Amino acid sequence: MNADALHRASQFLSALDADWAAHIARVGPCLHAAKPTRDPYEALVRAIAYQQLHARAAEAILGRLLALYPGQAFPSPAQLLATAPEALRACGFSARKLQTLHGIAAATESGLVPGYAEAMAMDDEALIARLVSLRGVGRWTVEMLLIYTLERLDILPADDCGGCEGYRRLKGLAARPTARQMSALAQAWSPHRTVAAWYLWRV
Repeated sequence: MNADALHRASQFLSALDADWAAHIARVGPCLHAAKPTRDPYEALVRAIAYQQLHARAAEAILGRLLALYPGQAFPSPAQLLATAPEALRACGFSARKLQTLHGIAAATESGLVPGYAEAMAMDDEALIARLVSLRGVGRWTVEMLLIYTLERLDILPADDCGGCEGYRRLKGLAARPTARQMSALAQAWSPHRTVAAWYLWRV
């Protein structure tokens, strides 16, 4: 996602109302940074690590995971499947997350989890529908893949607690909007919902 596209999105959102304009002026330019060099398998494994955890805790778990495979950037699906469950548990993965990681690795080897080129050719909803069939992989996890690996510009994770809380604070609401309400609200932010999410995470 280039700087011009991010700037256009910021201008679009600033024009929505005074709350958005003030928040964006306070935060400054959008610095969203995707990781398009990661394939969907790696992106999903990383997203699972982040599920329901603070970023620092997730990064520590991933650091311990990578330390099991010295000399390489990330373990292959076959390596992950061959690693003793006790070693993965020691990294900090729960039993449930460990089952999910094994499922993602196996599905990558079988072709259910697409490679980068195939994923790029799929539309958002088709990819979400395909991957949420995996145990432990929900819509939020696939949306992180869409945002950070496939660089999709119009993704709003409606059930993301950080985004919902950000909107509550932005608008001074008594309660967070529900996922359904966030989806409806976000229609007005299209086609720049990814940048809207980035700003809401920073409220």
